[in-house]
Amino acid sequence: MIGCLIGEVLALEAPTVVLNVNGVGYEVDTPLSTFCQLQKGQKITLWTHLAVREDAQLLYGFLDAREKSIFRTLLKVNGVGPKMALAILSTLSTEMLIHTVENEDVNTLVKVPGVGKKTAERLMIELRDRFKAMASTTPTSNATTEQIQFTGNSAVAEAEAALQSLGYKPLEAQKLINAVKADLTDAGEIIRAALKSMNR
Repeated sequence: MIGCLIGEVLALEAPTVVLNVNGVGYEVDTPLSTFCQLQKGQKITLWTHLAVREDAQLLYGFLDAREKSIFRTLLKVNGVGPKMALAILSTLSTEMLIHTVENEDVNTLVKVPGVGKKTAERLMIELRDRFKAMASTTPTSNATTEQIQFTGNSAVAEAEAALQSLGYKPLEAQKLINAVKADLTDAGEIIRAALKSMNR
């Protein structure tokens, strides 16, 4: 129904973006791969997926149209809902996810919060053929993006909130961030470094 939204970033609170589209503010949940590239006032195109439930209508958005396609593919896997799909795409890039599935790397998938061994094995089985079928068929967005800037403790707090939105417990999020933050003052960089450290 809503294929994409083109507008200006009004507010950011991980993982939700409020996008001003001609005076209407749309709340859109995003993977951290998208969220970390946004800043207030930025004009962007978000490729969206609308999920209709009995109690809510929820929008999910992606800077990359291919990532939206993979999100929808993940939703087709039994037991995978939007929250888990966002967690997977926040923890692993689309390329890494495809590589993980192709190589049947269960150990990498179970690092995603909420994904146990059985779920990881089911993902491997159900995604293998689907990824082959969709290979190189989805266009990507040409949107220009900039990094969202924070300083000092606010960057750490933003990064912690983002990781907790994925399903990490507060102490787990703090531990991941304390291990990588060093001199980083950008929330996006802290998040990426924390997630990268998990995949080593």
